[in-house]
Amino acid sequence: MPLDFSNTFRASFLLGCVIICSNVLCPVCAYLYNNRYAGDQVFRITPRDEDEVQVLQTLLQHHKVNLWQPNSASLIRHNATVDVHVGRNSTRGLRERLQGEHIHFKVFISNLQKEIEKQSGNRSSRKRRSESQYDYEVYHSLEEIQRWMFEMNRTHSHLVDMFSIGKSYEGRPLYVLQLGKRARPHKKSVWIDCGVHAREWIGPAFCQWFVKEALQSYQYDWAMRRLMNQLNFYIMPVFNVDGYHFSWTTDRFWRKTRSKNAKYPCRGVDANRNWKVKWCEEGASSHPCDDTYCGPFPESEPEVKAVVKFLRKHKKRVKAYISIHAYAQMLLYPYSYKYATIPNFNCVESAAHSAVTALYSAYGVRYRYGPASTTLYVSSGSSMDWAYRNGIPYAFAFELRDTGYFGFLLPESLINPTCTETMRAVKTIASGLLKKCDETAMDSFPFIG
Repeated sequence: MPLDFSNTFRASFLLGCVIICSNVLCPVCAYLYNNRYAGDQVFRITPRDEDEVQVLQTLLQHHKVNLWQPNSASLIRHNATVDVHVGRNSTRGLRERLQGEHIHFKVFISNLQKEIEKQSGNRSSRKRRSESQYDYEVYHSLEEIQRWMFEMNRTHSHLVDMFSIGKSYEGRPLYVLQLGKRARPHKKSVWIDCGVHAREWIGPAFCQWFVKEALQSYQYDWAMRRLMNQLNFYIMPVFNVDGYHFSWTTDRFWRKTRSKNAKYPCRGVDANRNWKVKWCEEGASSHPCDDTYCGPFPESEPEVKAVVKFLRKHKKRVKAYISIHAYAQMLLYPYSYKYATIPNFNCVESAAHSAVTALYSAYGVRYRYGPASTTLYVSSGSSMDWAYRNGIPYAFAFELRDTGYFGFLLPESLINPTCTETMRAVKTIASGLLKKCDETAMDSFPFIG
């Protein structure tokens, strides 16, 4: 018989169960987690003018919703689509209000729970597969990813070095893999992080894919062998380890870190609004309960602080910073926090154009590219802007598939094509570091690190 819990007891019971079951969901936890979103829907709403924008912002404040795209109501613009996750108890009311205001919308996902189940697949069969051979075409839990990292380090010790750069708020190690042939001690380097936002599962899947492809193709792909011989790659498969773990055990759509706030019951900080570059200005929230909460102060999150420390230490050699996000199908570069042209625009623009062209060559998927502020929206305190302002000349953020049909629930069947095409783009960016491009425009740039 189905369990019948009140919302309060349900939440507290789930929390207790998760504490007990740190690695594997117990049966009752699994039931609660697996039925959390039954009946929830995702609306795609398109306000046609500023009046409709204001009405929509007011409506969303009065209904139980979770903004997917954009991630803040303040970023809603006319003629731009808004993807909203609506709780099952609010779907009818919001639908009627939108119809009453004549605001165009459609239901993108009619039952969110079913889409979650499609995405994650059968976990028991996944476990059986992973015991014999690691499956790169399914999503993996944090524990599985960390075990995989140890295995890559053990079996490819001539090309891989695994180390920790610190610990998360909840005490989990922050692991990084260094890839590259160790013949040269002072090679240029590329940093790639994934999983900054917990619910974007395709990110960690890509980081694992990149490592797999780099190691497997080293012997027969001259282009990859050249990259691995002449560059070092620092790969951080899961940046936000606490949040990612929480998205697997408790809330599939959790975005932030899991740090506690002294004054509010809401937990977590947006790890991509916590960097010391125009911190907590436009595009970030100062309220702890918002998804774009900037934190109590810059680098308040130990995860952000650890990466900052590492990048500062290696800033003379790190020439490219790449952060993998989802979703929108975009390749973004600085600035995020203002409408302005970066000093080395020609070099970065050329690299972005070549990358999206290479990505398109795989399956004909089109990516928009350009400055984040004009291509996506203005946001402050981002890792990409921090990297650029601290002397890393090529700083990019990918927003992977798709454009909203699946959103954060990209099916496992699309991991392979998404990672394959993104691999071509990242290889193109890395290859560009081995070519000459005029970087003199960066010489007079006011670095802040």
